[in-house]
Amino acid sequence: MPRTERDDRDDRRDGDRDRREDERDRRDGDRDRRDDERDRRDGNRDRREDRGRERPRRRPMDARGAAVSALRQVWELTGEEPEGVVSLERGEEGWTVGVEVVETHRVPDTADVLALYRVTVDDEGGLVSYRRGKRYSRGGGGEGG
Repeated sequence: MPRTERDDRDDRRDGDRDRREDERDRRDGDRDRRDDERDRRDGNRDRREDRGRERPRRRPMDARGAAVSALRQVWELTGEEPEGVVSLERGEEGWTVGVEVVETHRVPDTADVLALYRVTVDDEGGLVSYRRGKRYSRGGGGEGG
């Protein structure tokens, strides 16, 4: 079937419509980029305004949270599962926690060798200090601290 002038006009009209849609899409994209830039600038302005303000303080970690955090820290550092918490004290740097760990398993278990680790965690549960202290036998009957 041969092409007619009408077919050519329809093709030109379709091409014009496609070009207009492409131009509209480009303008919309430019507008979106400008909006994104404005939002980014406004966000920076909000942050600059907040610099002078005092941020609300987080509630300090409680004793239980400090103990759990210290147990986790010891486990990750030593690779040994802690026996438990044997002391807990609030200090200037955070919480100092005494954690008991079985370092050598023996039979009978009363012959196990334990160590006392002193761990200090800050108010967010982060490690401040870590130190292995005294080592002793489980069945020794003496004070572990």
